[in-house]
Amino acid sequence: MSHIYIYSPSSAVRDKPAFRRGIARLKASGHSVEVDEAALSSHMRFAGDDATRVAAIARAAASGAQVALISRGGYGLTRILPDLPYKALAKAIEKGTHFVGVSDFTALQCALLAKTGAPTWAGPALGEDFGVEGTPDDIMEACFDDLLCGQGEGTGWRLPRTDVPGLPVPKKPVEGAPNLHIRNAVLWGGNLTVLCSLLGTPWFPAIKGGVLFLEDVNEHPYRIERLLTQLLHAGVLGQQKAVLLGGFTRYKPVPHDKGFKLQTVVDWLRSKVAIPVLTGLPYGHVPTKVVLPVGQKVELLVQERDALLFWG
Repeated sequence: MSHIYIYSPSSAVRDKPAFRRGIARLKASGHSVEVDEAALSSHMRFAGDDATRVAAIARAAASGAQVALISRGGYGLTRILPDLPYKALAKAIEKGTHFVGVSDFTALQCALLAKTGAPTWAGPALGEDFGVEGTPDDIMEACFDDLLCGQGEGTGWRLPRTDVPGLPVPKKPVEGAPNLHIRNAVLWGGNLTVLCSLLGTPWFPAIKGGVLFLEDVNEHPYRIERLLTQLLHAGVLGQQKAVLLGGFTRYKPVPHDKGFKLQTVVDWLRSKVAIPVLTGLPYGHVPTKVVLPVGQKVELLVQERDALLFWG
């Protein structure tokens, strides 16, 4: 049984039934669930005013829980980054608390990494993932359980066929040798929009030689390209060893796109950077969501269409 602390650092919880379902499912799995006193607070679009949410984050750090899990993402963390209790968060992580979240949580993850170097986890949120109607995704639950049990050592996925031509070709091919093998690289990233909003601030991690993973939601491909252009021209992409693209979901094509689509953006990005750009990472605003260690060193291995990420 694990102690899970639920708190709301970003937008207000609007879907109360999903919130209750998520708690019920975690309890049914045998976990002890503690809900922050302000988890259902509401102030404008936020889960309480700025001071309320900063205090909630501090309580999560002081909870002693094995996992501090956000109720939902949305928006709100970037405006309180100057006030976060970074030392308390880093100390809680050192003592064993895993901070887990997605979407707007990217702001806290990047800021904490930039300020202290402390690792966090990109993963599910209570309502979106555990509180869904029907049955939560099996892979998402299994990855979360691995984190709770201390057994999570890596993840893997099948690359789309369109990725294969873009993989590096060894100068001296050896039968059975991997197409790509990256060692000792810091894994970082998260939501693309949130990440770009931190550029030029003290809360943007200065990671060189890393593996950058990205996802987004409700953003048309041309907006995704514009955000990637910002990272490109800021010199961020050129300093990485690889870019992993997860889910870019819930956007609507329009007639005047005239063939401009997400694959167009991927092809454009590959033409602009001299590093591997891999797609299909099972992470983002998608049901099948793996848990990823933000700020930890990883090993990335690609053999034909099989991509493996290790951090054991």
